[in-house]
Amino acid sequence: MKPDKKRQSQQAFDQQAATYDTDIQGSHARTLYPYMLQEITHAWGDRVLDLGCGTGALTAQVLEQDPRRQVTGLDLSEQMLAQARARLGDRVKLIQGDSECLPFPDGSFDVVYCCDSFHHYPDPAAVLAEVGRVLVPGGVFLLGDIWLPLPGRLLMNPFLRWSQEGDVKIYARREITSLLGQAFRQVTWRRTGGRAFVARGVR
Repeated sequence: MKPDKKRQSQQAFDQQAATYDTDIQGSHARTLYPYMLQEITHAWGDRVLDLGCGTGALTAQVLEQDPRRQVTGLDLSEQMLAQARARLGDRVKLIQGDSECLPFPDGSFDVVYCCDSFHHYPDPAAVLAEVGRVLVPGGVFLLGDIWLPLPGRLLMNPFLRWSQEGDVKIYARREITSLLGQAFRQVTWRRTGGRAFVARGVR
């Protein structure tokens, strides 16, 4: 039977939530925060969606940079959202939901960012179509995620089929830019550190 990657992700992140900000499970995401924050800070617009917001650690940094921003966080894991609520209080609207079916009207956001959760999405094209739908024309999508060179991807991607944490795929640069190119224009991609990238697209 084909594994239910969404259910696996939800269960794994529910279990990891209490220690995610300090232990090894969240270490890769933490390395991405400075790069993502730099991109978010320079993106125009006050209405912001954190897609796969987790414990709200990056959102807290976004609000420290600009408290005027109206941030919404969405995550599949209720326990991750509980951590985010404890950190952010009522400064952020937090919603449990599926990135493939966003519970927002068209054109709800100026900026959408997704940090270190894209490799968990079983249908990335559907997610990107939804992101494009909820962005205003000219809105910006920022994506940060894991990257490995070809030998690493050839080793890891077959293994991920058996992952119990809902991991789906580690993408090559051309795969990410091709996917983004279906929904966005002015697509850029750059490596950050040894095992990560940040990509950008304009609606």
